[in-house]
Amino acid sequence: MTRRTDWPEYADSAGPDEPADQGRGGVGPGGGGPSGGFGEVSRRDGRPGGGGRRRRGRSGHQDSGFQDSGSPASSRAESGAPPGDPAEQARAICLRLLTGTPRTRKQLADALRKREIPDDVAEEVLSRFEEVGLINDSAFADAWVESRHHGRGLARRALAQELRTKGVDSTLIEEAVAQLDSEQEEATARELVARKLRTTRGLDRDKRLRRLAGMLARKGYSEGMALRVVRQALEEEGEDAESLDGEGF
Repeated sequence: MTRRTDWPEYADSAGPDEPADQGRGGVGPGGGGPSGGFGEVSRRDGRPGGGGRRRRGRSGHQDSGFQDSGSPASSRAESGAPPGDPAEQARAICLRLLTGTPRTRKQLADALRKREIPDDVAEEVLSRFEEVGLINDSAFADAWVESRHHGRGLARRALAQELRTKGVDSTLIEEAVAQLDSEQEEATARELVARKLRTTRGLDRDKRLRRLAGMLARKGYSEGMALRVVRQALEEEGEDAESLDGEGF
């Protein structure tokens, strides 16, 4: 599976136990703009000097504008819908939101409901967007899994939970997370432990085990895999890890 950069909407959310993101570019199959469905396009909002310029976030990186619906960027997109025909309003809202970042059908449906677009009109517009490929929850899920696993080291369980919160169908989630097999998941867990291992030197063995295994657990790795990977890493450093108690990490 090709290595992809992380999803920018999570670029600044890494905690102390998480590695830095691998990149900030848009991720997904297809070209730029709504016609490709998943590419990054410069916004032209009509403000002076606004064409293609991006503000810088607190981290110093360029802010590519990838945000979930309900964010300030989404609110501006929704408020820019023309008055009159609800179908035209719905199309304008969806196109503006899709210009910034890939979104699921549910995310767009929630945005239309927030703007009080009638349910029947929203359903018709969203179905049409699916027909022409502007909405593709399967492609969204595949790109999300590939990006978030490589960019943040998330395991299948955590990835599935994230996709559920975005309204992706359970069948599509299962197909997407199936991209990762147990061997690949364990290899990523070993990489995460190797990065974190040096920061735990000087602590007692049990505390090191709990801290490292807990980091993996927060990323969705099973208890059995987490303990096995951490114990092996500690043993390679010369620690006697067999007697370590990992209960309650």
